[in-house]
Amino acid sequence: MEFYLAKTLNDTSFETALDKVTSALKDQGFGVITEIDVKDTLKKKIDVDFRKYKILGACNPALAHQALESNDKIGIMLPCNVVVQETPEGKIEVSTVNPMEAMKPVATPELEKFAGEVTQHLQSVLDVL
Repeated sequence: MEFYLAKTLNDTSFETALDKVTSALKDQGFGVITEIDVKDTLKKKIDVDFRKYKILGACNPALAHQALESNDKIGIMLPCNVVVQETPEGKIEVSTVNPMEAMKPVATPELEKFAGEVTQHLQSVLDVL
């Protein structure tokens, strides 16, 4: 199983994809609590030109609370990262961490249930794009 879930979008702009992803995350109970503009950061910090690439830190508070109640160190695995990037071919790809894979090193029955739930929500986000 892959460590990520992904979908390539055709005939959409990067900005439109960002809007769609943010909206789909909201519909699944997630808010975007951080946004890293990798293209801008690399240009400012090391003067490298890079394609459009943003990392969204998405959090579903109810699910995060559930995970934190079962393991207080699980915060190092939160939030769920979602990447929106322009591929070298000019298409837009949306990818997200696969929680089922990410949680394997700390798997307990409670965390496996949590990871399965989060995976379903994130897959639902990709499915509506």
